[in-house]
Amino acid sequence: MAVLANRDNDVHCDVCGTSTRVPGYGEQFGALQASWGYGARHDGERYRVRLCESCFFMALSYFRQERRVHHLFDDAPQDDDHEFGRIARDDYWADS
Repeated sequence: MAVLANRDNDVHCDVCGTSTRVPGYGEQFGALQASWGYGARHDGERYRVRLCESCFFMALSYFRQERRVHHLFDDAPQDDDHEFGRIARDDYWADS
């Protein structure tokens, strides 16, 4: 389980340790999480990594590159990598 750093109530990035609080807007962070079930190699294990905006997009960039490498010699062209992982745009109130 992630631990809050510096004895404050902010959520800190689990990679770089910086606070995810944006003054006037609260905490802004992304999460990578998994809960592995029966039959999985990691059965019964749960993971959650909270990431600041910078670390989130560095991780996403790494995943995009891995995707490109895995599909380098495919016959079908790849979708636009800039959309990889994005599920909404201009969703300022997270209501879609």
